[in-house]
Amino acid sequence: QVQLVESGGGLVQAGGSLRLSCAASGRTLSEYVMGWFRQAPGKEREFVGSISWSFGTTSYTDSVKDRFTISRDNAKNTVYLQIHSLKPEDTAVYYCAAAWRATMRPLQYIYWGQGTQVTVSS
Repeated sequence: QVQLVESGGGLVQAGGSLRLSCAASGRTLSEYVMGWFRQAPGKEREFVGSISWSFGTTSYTDSVKDRFTISRDNAKNTVYLQIHSLKPEDTAVYYCAAAWRATMRPLQYIYWGQGTQVTVSS
């Protein structure tokens, strides 16, 4: 069992930056790949990117890779999503999740956090 808790969301102006955190606890985290997703109102949950606990290998969806950076701190069991140059269309609930392997498919993620709201004002 893995527990995930996101934090760091809030209301920011367009052009600003934000760092989201995902604190993980539970069984051996090095076995997992951690993904970040977002879901805007009325839209499907969208893959943002992922990182492996063991090697730090990252993957991003093309639309965000120039502005989003995923990192992890193994000592703190925390994964981060740094977002720069925020745009109103980044407004969404952001979730972290854990999967056995790197994938963009939400259904393949086993554990999910409760999400943190990011709202970008124009």
